[in-house]
Amino acid sequence: MKAIFPLTLAAIVSAMLITSSPLRAASTDSRIESSAAKSYTFKTYLKNDSIKTVSQDGVVTLTGTVAEESHKSMAENTVASLPGVKSVDNQLKVSGEQPAEHSDAWITTKVKTALLFHRHVSATGTTVYTKDGVVTLQGEASSLAQKELTTEYARDIDNVKEVKNEMTIATTPATSKETMGDKIDDASITAQVKSSLLSHHSTSAMHTDVSTTDGVVTLSGVAKNDAEKSLVTKLVTDINGVTSVINNMTVAVPAAAN
Repeated sequence: MKAIFPLTLAAIVSAMLITSSPLRAASTDSRIESSAAKSYTFKTYLKNDSIKTVSQDGVVTLTGTVAEESHKSMAENTVASLPGVKSVDNQLKVSGEQPAEHSDAWITTKVKTALLFHRHVSATGTTVYTKDGVVTLQGEASSLAQKELTTEYARDIDNVKEVKNEMTIATTPATSKETMGDKIDDASITAQVKSSLLSHHSTSAMHTDVSTTDGVVTLSGVAKNDAEKSLVTKLVTDINGVTSVINNMTVAVPAAAN
């Protein structure tokens, strides 16, 4: 009997492990699906889209429709950054007619999208018009610095020929749209950073790896020069929810002239 007991105990433990493994996987999948739905990006930028998130053993499938092409990548980048996610199968479809690439309507959408992610400008307080590649900005800025920064961001969009900033300056200082008390989840911060870098002409061609821990963004990749590396740091520092930036990007060594 003494010899049988250890074997019986081992069998019980083995059975418990086999049973608990699917339960842990199911729990992880449920947490992934819940975290996606509760994320800042899904609740803010994607709230009017119809997105279904299904996770199976950490492999997430996204189905449904979104209003803009940029929303597809934003949803994918958010989910891919969640703990426990192994891969993302993005089957989202863009609904409705989309503006032709580099058209005035396309430029307007790009400018509005670029402004959304930055906390020191006001996307909701800025009206954007585009005619023959010339972007006109109207609305009210909280300060001259905000007005100038809005111009800078709008100018850094593909195919923008000129920016006319007709925004007025508020007579009373506006309160910041984000305070340190606003907690934005790390996955949403990562998604915003990636979307922002892609939307700006100066950084759209760069391959930058982004990770976020407790609001601290770490960047890696290769910049063409020190100025480009500094620009990335500047843009990312101004993203909603970012508390600090660690830029580990290397600067490419120029090829020696023959």
